[in-house]
Amino acid sequence: MQRIGLPVGVGIGPTKTLAKLANWAAKKWKAKTGCVVLLTDPLRQEKLLRYAPVGEVWGIGRRLSARLEAELSIKTAWQLANADPKLLRRYFSVNVERTARELCGIPCFPLGAGPERKQQIISSRTFGEKIYRLESLRSAVAHYTSVAAAKLRAQGSLANCIQVFAQSSAFAPGERFSGTRIMALPYPTDDTRDLVAAAQQGLGAMFREGVAYAKAGVILSQFVERGAITGDLFAPAPRSGSKAVMQVMDAINARQGRGAIRLGSDHEGGGWVMRQKHLSPTYTTSWQGLPQARC
Repeated sequence: MQRIGLPVGVGIGPTKTLAKLANWAAKKWKAKTGCVVLLTDPLRQEKLLRYAPVGEVWGIGRRLSARLEAELSIKTAWQLANADPKLLRRYFSVNVERTARELCGIPCFPLGAGPERKQQIISSRTFGEKIYRLESLRSAVAHYTSVAAAKLRAQGSLANCIQVFAQSSAFAPGERFSGTRIMALPYPTDDTRDLVAAAQQGLGAMFREGVAYAKAGVILSQFVERGAITGDLFAPAPRSGSKAVMQVMDAINARQGRGAIRLGSDHEGGGWVMRQKHLSPTYTTSWQGLPQARC
């Protein structure tokens, strides 16, 4: 972490909840544990559970711990582990019951190999200044669609639907406008060109002259896995070589920086780019963020 001073601990246990509690102990007693706690020994588990406040258990927190103490006199992780599971489910929730079982070494929360696939991808921003022209709005929507399409490809999904929206400021005087269009795609796709074309079609249909647009965005939905689609005899055929073109595009942008290669409609003209005048300093992550001293 580039020496930024974050406390780091390693906790190992037979369940997620025990591993998180071991991680808490590793940070709390750094000198004794060397920032590593292994909870495979039942005696060590019991010792830690008897000491740890119930509020330090993963998924409990301050409010729930207050209720556990007030209603069931549960103050420690050990007491939670030995509470009646049916009582915990009745008075609290099934997640509290599962947490108690996990403290006993019974896995209830599956360990995923990676983040779950999203069912929706949204890309939206507030403009740096109000936009009145359709061309400027098209440029912003093309950019947001390109960002969403890259995220779609990263998770290996194809979209069947795209929604485009644009709105005026809720705080500006006068009539407020909020427009949206939902476009069904002719075939599942992750091709930026197809998605931008559909978004532009929807944008043109809902655009209203004279509106001071303050925000726009797109929503991709109705996903299918790339390898799980079947051909439709009566549907239009996808673009030839689409997968290869998008792979090259993503590879160049990953190597040269986002936006190194993009569609012609995705440009930063028209005043829609966010100003970002008050960003936090990046002293620890960027050489350009270091303050300069004149000697």
